[in-house]
Amino acid sequence: MSLLTDLIEKLQWLPGIGRKSAQRLAFYLQKMDKAKVKELSDAIVRARMHLKECSRCHNLSEQSPCEICSDASRDTDRICVVEQPSDVMVIERTGEYKGLYHVLHGVISPIDNMGPDDLRIEPFVARMKSENIIEVIIATNPTTEGDVTALYIAKLIKFSGVKITRIARGLPMGSDLDLADTTTLSRALEGRREI
Repeated sequence: MSLLTDLIEKLQWLPGIGRKSAQRLAFYLQKMDKAKVKELSDAIVRARMHLKECSRCHNLSEQSPCEICSDASRDTDRICVVEQPSDVMVIERTGEYKGLYHVLHGVISPIDNMGPDDLRIEPFVARMKSENIIEVIIATNPTTEGDVTALYIAKLIKFSGVKITRIARGLPMGSDLDLADTTTLSRALEGRREI
């Protein structure tokens, strides 16, 4: 097997990268400056070797507890439950949310053989019992699996008496009503607020 063929096959291990994308990447890497390729490969190895799950929220970090859990300026009485560490990054970019997080590392999905025991739900319930939480914001994706996971978690923590909310869904900024599907439009109407 040639080096190029081997590289193309290994690049296909990445999610969303098919054969054509892997070929494009492989040829692009061959044109890149060798120092930049070394930087890229070193960054991949360093991230894989040194990132770990936070013992409290299960986000990825170099330290445990992570930077967010260790930040004394955060609202410690609110937890936003998300599917993946990448969701934390997206929410943090908005600069709007100042509470804590809990990362599930997936959703309940029988098709993918993922049940509640495969997620970080048990540590979340333990946090609910031990921390003084007043609100849980469930920010799973607006998919069937995300909805099932959100309902499952809400049912589990109902005992706590905390406020349980779900992030709003609706029309994206700059979108036209005639381009929206009926489900999105229905949810936008349900989630309307007074102005």
